[in-house]
Amino acid sequence: MVQVIAAELVWTGERFEKAVHITVDGDRIVSVGPAQAPADVRLPGIALVPGFVNAHSHAFQRGLRGHGESFPAGKGSFWTWREAMYKLVGEISWKQFRATCVDAFTEMRAAGITTVGEFHYFHHAVAEDYGLDRVVLDAAREVGIRIVLLNAYYNTGAIGEPLQGSQLRFRSASTKEFLTQMDALGKDLHTTQSLGFVVHSVRAADKRDLGEIHRESKRRGTVFHMHIEEQPLEIEQCREAYGMRPMQVLLNCAEVDDKTTMVHCTHTHPEDMMMYRTCGGRVCLCPLTEANLGDGLADLETIGHVALGSDSNNRISMLEEMRWTEYGQRLKTLRRGVHKEAAHLLRHATVEGAASLGIPAGAIAPGHLADFTVVDLDAPTLRGATPDTLLPALLFGTSEEAIAGTCVGGVWSLKRDA
Repeated sequence: MVQVIAAELVWTGERFEKAVHITVDGDRIVSVGPAQAPADVRLPGIALVPGFVNAHSHAFQRGLRGHGESFPAGKGSFWTWREAMYKLVGEISWKQFRATCVDAFTEMRAAGITTVGEFHYFHHAVAEDYGLDRVVLDAAREVGIRIVLLNAYYNTGAIGEPLQGSQLRFRSASTKEFLTQMDALGKDLHTTQSLGFVVHSVRAADKRDLGEIHRESKRRGTVFHMHIEEQPLEIEQCREAYGMRPMQVLLNCAEVDDKTTMVHCTHTHPEDMMMYRTCGGRVCLCPLTEANLGDGLADLETIGHVALGSDSNNRISMLEEMRWTEYGQRLKTLRRGVHKEAAHLLRHATVEGAASLGIPAGAIAPGHLADFTVVDLDAPTLRGATPDTLLPALLFGTSEEAIAGTCVGGVWSLKRDA
């Protein structure tokens, strides 16, 4: 089906413009330009921006909201949260798991997110059935969110140590078993679904398995993601086991390229980051989760361009992830920022996220997916904004009340009648 879309304002990559028509054929944009014909979809009082891309999510952790601080004082927030997570993993049923995923994905769409990179390691409903892999995909399809299922290999509980207790619900017994499951998942994907390869972390796989999974991702042409250097303890344990930092292990085991994304990099050594970025590697930050867990602030000046993710989903807001990406760096460097950063921040949540997930999204341009975030120009928090000030007003002065809906692959979901 062909649609000609006319919104009051359209973000064309550098600015909001008026009198722009977007022509969509099926799920793709075929043209963007001056109005030439009557529009099929008219959106007065609406601005369109590229659909927000959430490059790193653990949907089931939405079930931890409000529970991570329920343990005795004296432990760091990361450790109390981890205990809460293992408790949830040990108790949750597959029905509860599915409902939690639906809740998380629904909340994402309400926040303007059109694509989620679901970093999925909670595989088993019972024994080693991998039953929850399909549950995540089904939940995403029900909500109508585009998903890249970043399916994770998880084999050890710490470097050289077996998985225990609730962690067994994450287990892949071997790379062969994991790759067989990836093949099975790939046979029945919806058009809004694709797969990526993951090794959870250096503590979850030995060096040989890490290298094998990364090579297989390259052979299949898919993206590869991994958690890395989120906590100082991870670096200390890796140096004790291998005589190298985690990023050095990755660079020694894998042929890093632009399909490789490392998540967090909170404590990555600048020289390691320089080598990684020289190879083309990408980075995803999750500012709200990293702040909630007290991880620290990554050195964004060393990293450069980044994608953004909601990670633990304690708060689902891509607007806040963008905002706190900038605010965290202002606090880190004790410098005053200016709102000219807004266009750069939007790239983090769109262009960079899409590149990290390997999908043709993140821009309102021909050949890209017809995924849009719908902004309500009548929202009270945007009152007084002009086309020149709208983006910084949206990113620094509003929340989800300014999001009027989303469009995923040409299919609209609006909070009010257009």
